[in-house]
Order: sequence, then C-alpha cells, then structure tokens
Amino acid sequence: MEITVGADAAGVSDRGRRREVNADALTLAATGLWTVGVVCDGVSLSPRPERAARVAVKVAAAALIARLREGQLPEVALAEAAGRAGRAVSALAAVRDGAPACTFVAGVAGPEGIWSAWIGDSRAYWLPGEGPGLLMSEDDTGDHDALTAWLGADAGPVTARVRGHRPRVPGRLLLCTDGLWRHLPDAAGLLRLLGRQGRNVLADARALVSRALDAGGEDNVTAAVIRVVPAPLGN
Repeated sequence: MEITVGADAAGVSDRGRRREVNADALTLAATGLWTVGVVCDGVSLSPRPERAARVAVKVAAAALIARLREGQLPEVALAEAAGRAGRAVSALAAVRDGAPACTFVAGVAGPEGIWSAWIGDSRAYWLPGEGPGLLMSEDDTGDHDALTAWLGADAGPVTARVRGHRPRVPGRLLLCTDGLWRHLPDAAGLLRLLGRQGRNVLADARALVSRALDAGGEDNVTAAVIRVVPAPLGN
C-alpha cells in the first residue's frame, strides 16, 4: 500500500515475504500548517491484529486532526489521540484473554517543530539535512525484546510517552514499524540509505521498505516519511 499527502508526506506498507496478512496500518493527513502521521503494528500473537492496527490509526488520526484544528498543543493532542486509540482497540475484545492488540507511534510536524508519541516498539526518527539524526522514541520492551506496553484490552493502563524537537534545519520525520528498524536500527544508517537531502518523500518510503524486503522481509514493513521545513529563526 502507498499513500501520499501532497508533496510533503508519503507512506508505504508491505506485508513482507513471509507473512500472509499485513497487520501493519498507517495513515497520513494534513490540516493547516500541520502534517500528522500514525503507524501501528498488530501484535501477531493476538487475535485479529490487523483489525487492531487499522482501528487505532483511524481513531488516532481523526482525534489529532480535530484537536489541532481547535488550536490544541501538539503534545496534548498526541496524548489524547493515543488514549482514544487505546480505548477503541480495547473495545474490540470479545473476552479479555482474546484481545486484539497493536503498537502505536504517531507524529505531528509543522514549522514550529516535530512531536512524536508512542506505545510499544514502533519508532519515530528525526532525519535532518545537516547534523546527526535522532531516535525520538524509546521502545517499551523488556527481556528478550518482549513488549511491555501496547494498545489492547489486556494491556492494562497505558499512557503514551511524548517527545518534541524543534529543528533548525530542514529534514524528515520517519515513523516506522519494527519490520523496518530491525534492519536499519540507527538514524545514521537511515541517513546513509536516504541521503542528506533525500529524493521525494514517496521515493524515500519506497527505498526504506525495499531495503527491509531485500534483507529478508521476515515481518510486515511500514514507513511513513514527512518532510519538515522549520520556520526561520525569529518568526
């Protein structure tokens, strides 16, 4: 699946080479000066993981757009969107022990900065045109990389962590699932693949997914890329 929002945001999702179903989901949208993206990865050991991921991205994106249009701060809008997505996924459970589940990462980008929120091990990266890249998220994992937080009725109380960054140079905000970052885990490697200035955002997303597929494609792979141009200093 490929989606684009104008010339500044694009996403690609592929089921990979060894999975019969793509349990990843993504959406991108724009409102005013803001561009938002949401990426979710269905937890494979849960029932209907693809349903959990699709519901989460739809609910979160709608909440983000609504709150940003109302003038809400991006970090507040992200926290509320994650909470709404979590409640929507929890409502899918027929019984507590058979609860659909997914991880969650969302991003908001605009001239004033970039913000990300996450639950689980889907990630957000800042990839600048100059200087070192930045992993904006921190995996919710424990021993043997086991998830310690996710969306779903069996997850217990979870709250998204939110991080912001105010870049001084243009660059790209990347949201992705572990099917991508396990092959390209650090920002430096991502920048080497894409180049500092990049191509268009759809070409970037395609290149990222293709690298994961070439490396084996054991899992579903999803990448969403948002171009960011910061406001001039003093504005």
